[in-house]
Parts: sequence; structure tokens; C-alpha cells
Amino acid sequence: MTQTGEEAALPAPSVALDDQLCFALYAASRAMTARYRPMLEELGLTYPQYLVMMLLWEEDQQTVGQLGHRLALDSGTLSPLLKRLTAAGLVTRHRRVEDERSVAIALTDSGRALRERAYAISQDMICALSMGVEEFSDLKQTLNVLTHRVNEAPRSL
Repeated sequence: MTQTGEEAALPAPSVALDDQLCFALYAASRAMTARYRPMLEELGLTYPQYLVMMLLWEEDQQTVGQLGHRLALDSGTLSPLLKRLTAAGLVTRHRRVEDERSVAIALTDSGRALRERAYAISQDMICALSMGVEEFSDLKQTLNVLTHRVNEAPRSL
């Protein structure tokens, strides 16, 4: 079998852990969430709750379905998380008048007030990474492309 230039440039198959992209991503993800944890504990949030709050700070009054779509979470995972945010007094949940099958999530005054404190977390994380704007942007774009390709790749048996 002949190889094209693109195929020849692919990494060689390996079972060594240090050669695995999946492990590098896993380790990076764990390191990032561990770095966030103490800052988020001061806000009384877990990392997944923080992600929900960021979406609501971008645009208040979203449905559970909209939040789930953006976060790639199903309602079985998202519902308990939203119940805890409701119990903490950060969001409200109510059935939408126009479609009672749909639940709308809205920020409370306390939830909106948390935004300013959370802004400092984002700033601290950017500083901790010691990346320039271009490097930061390139990495984010590369990860977005990777996510898209993994989600679109055909599944093999």
C-alpha cells in the first residue's frame, strides 16, 4: 500500500501513554479544573455549575435544552445541577408559558451579582497560563477543531 504525503505525516500507532493525545487532553483538563477548584469554592460553585452560570451571564432566560446543547450535557446530568443552583438561590426554574414542556432558567439577583466575582477567576486563569493573545486564541481554535472532528468522525466497531 502506498502512502500519500498526508498519510505519511500521521503519527505512528502506539500504546504508550505518553504518545496518546487523549491522555494529554485528559491531563490538561484535570489540571485546569484543579486550578479552578479553589477559586470556585469561594463562590460556592462546582466547575459544571460555573459553566452554566457563564452561559446565563452571557444570555439570561435560557431553556434547559439550550443550556444542555451548549454544554453537550443531557437533561439527566443537567437537571440535578440546576436544582443545586436553584437551592443556592442563584437561579430560578419555571415552566415556560408558551411551551409547558420546556423549563426556563433565569438568574436571580444573587446569581447576577456573582458575575463580577467570577470575572476575576477568568482573569487569574489567563494570567496563570502565561500565554499571549495569539497563542491563547490558536490553542482555543485548535481545541474547537479537535472537538468538531471527533464529534463528526465516523464510529468504527
